[in-house]
Amino acid sequence: MKPLHLAALAAIALPFPIASQAMAAPPVESAVEIPGGAAPLKGTLLSPAGVRGGPVVVILAGSGPTDRDGNSPLGVKGATYRLLAEGLADQGIASIRVDKRGMFASGPAAADPNAVTVDVLAADALAWAAKARAETGAPCAWLAGHSEGVLVALIAGQDNTGVCGLILLSGAGRPIGDVLREQLRSNPANAALLPQALAAIEALEAGKEVDTTGMAPALLPLFHKSLQGFWRAEMAYDPADLVAAYKGPVLILQGSTDIQVSVEDANRLKAAQPAARLVVLDGVNHLLKIAPADRAANVATYGDASLPLAPGVVEAVAGFIKAQKGTN
Repeated sequence: MKPLHLAALAAIALPFPIASQAMAAPPVESAVEIPGGAAPLKGTLLSPAGVRGGPVVVILAGSGPTDRDGNSPLGVKGATYRLLAEGLADQGIASIRVDKRGMFASGPAAADPNAVTVDVLAADALAWAAKARAETGAPCAWLAGHSEGVLVALIAGQDNTGVCGLILLSGAGRPIGDVLREQLRSNPANAALLPQALAAIEALEAGKEVDTTGMAPALLPLFHKSLQGFWRAEMAYDPADLVAAYKGPVLILQGSTDIQVSVEDANRLKAAQPAARLVVLDGVNHLLKIAPADRAANVATYGDASLPLAPGVVEAVAGFIKAQKGTN
């Protein structure tokens, strides 16, 4: 549990002793679901106690097997989304965080999670926004995407019905093909794999199928035939074009020691949408935790469940939401 932050008492003499101090009621957590076709999609609603009709945020997860809390069986234990939800609740803001279609509690909704494209996830995001409004009485819902969830939020935001605005956390500002190239090149251990990998990315960008016969085993998890439809769908979008077309309020939040996307990505999004608010947090990584720039030490933080969110993350998100008049 997070430590309780109590307001400091002013250093003045009081005419009577303080017998007790009222404690704020803890937020209320409840299970929520929406129709998902073959089976329901599942999520968690965290609401500030006694608050009805205040702002609500739908938190959209990043790539791969990332659950509603922000954890992954691939070694990520940061609970970024749960910590964000708890921090927002402390600020009087409700949230819904969800398991993606085809994964975890939402697994039965899709026979093959690899066939669930960003377009499908964007439609689900809008359905979750409608659920958030119904559950809380809010007039609209914010979409907060993290990592790949930024692209999902941007696609969903093109249909702005019932959406207050977009919160873009650690998101790419370039097409995913460019991001993959940079990530592969950034690791010296990938040098021998680059010719095959770069050729595969180029083929997918052109809408072609990649023949993985003879491909290095280390690349097969990335370019497996079952994933290629997902990659082709995602590569059709440029996040900068999407944010430029979006008409509502946008917050772009980026850490300076993110080794997966960069401050340049955030700057590209900002350049495409000058009205957006850009916040760059020094010494903060992709999971929105304090981390060094050194790659090995940075990656080591991904598996450390004890790390809190970096100072400034919740404050930036909550402050931006509260500043938007007429959307809460």
